[in-house]
Amino acid sequence: MKILMSRTFICTLAILSPFTFAAEPETQKEPWQLAEETEVWEPVPAVVRAPEGQPPSDALVLFNGESLDQWQSADGGEPKWRIEDGALVVQPSTGDIKTRDSFCDLQLHVEWMTPTKVSGEDGEPLTSQARNNSGVFLQERYEIQVLDSYKNKTYSNGQAGSLYKQSIPLVNASRPPGVWQSYDIIFTAPKFSSDDKLQSPGRVTVLHNGVLIQNNVTIEGTTAWIGEPEYEAHGCAPVRLQDHGNPVRFRNIWVREL
Repeated sequence: MKILMSRTFICTLAILSPFTFAAEPETQKEPWQLAEETEVWEPVPAVVRAPEGQPPSDALVLFNGESLDQWQSADGGEPKWRIEDGALVVQPSTGDIKTRDSFCDLQLHVEWMTPTKVSGEDGEPLTSQARNNSGVFLQERYEIQVLDSYKNKTYSNGQAGSLYKQSIPLVNASRPPGVWQSYDIIFTAPKFSSDDKLQSPGRVTVLHNGVLIQNNVTIEGTTAWIGEPEYEAHGCAPVRLQDHGNPVRFRNIWVREL
C-alpha cells in the first residue's frame, strides 16, 4: 500500500511540475523568413527579347515582306498571292493560302490593311460584307474576321474582329481604309479525347490595334457561314488567310507557340 501511494504521489508531481514537462516556446520567425516560405525559384522563365516594333526573339516569322517560304496554297501548291512594297497582297480568285507548319496553342501577330477603293465596278459604294473582306483562320477552322468596318454597317457578329458568326467584338476599333491595322491573337486550341470527343473547347483573345475586343472567348466550333458551328476532332493545323475576292494586304506576321 505504501509503495502504491508513493508511485501515485511521484506521478502527480511529474504532471504538475512546470519545469520537467513544459512545452518548448515557439520561435518567432522574422518577416524575411515568412516571405521565403512563399518564394518559388524553379522553373526559371526563358529569356525572350522583344525589341520595339520587332517580333519576339522566340517567334517564328511567317512573313517579313520578302518571302513566301512559310506559305503554301490551300491545296498544298505554291501560293499565288503577290508581294508588293513589302506587303502580302490577296490575289482575288486564286484561293486561300496557309502556313506550311501546323500549330496548336499560339500567340499570333498579323497586320492588315484594306484598300482605299470602297466602290464597285459600277461606282456604287461597297457596303456590309462586300467592303474588302478577308479573314485569319486559326487551325484552318476558326475565323477572326478581316473587314473594312470603318463607318460600314454590317451584322455585328461579322464585322472586323468578330469570331465570325459566333462572338461580337467588345468595341469597334477599326481604322479607316488605307491605314495599317493589327491583330494580336492568343489562341488556346480545343482538345479532343482518343475517341474524338471534345474534352475542352477552344478559346481566343484578340486585341485590335491594341484594344481588347475578344476577352478569352469560348469558340463554339468550326466557323460556319450557314448554320450553327460544330466541332470536328482534329490536331494541330496551319494558320490560313482568306481570299474573299478583295486585294487586302498583310504584313509583319509572326507566331509564338505556347
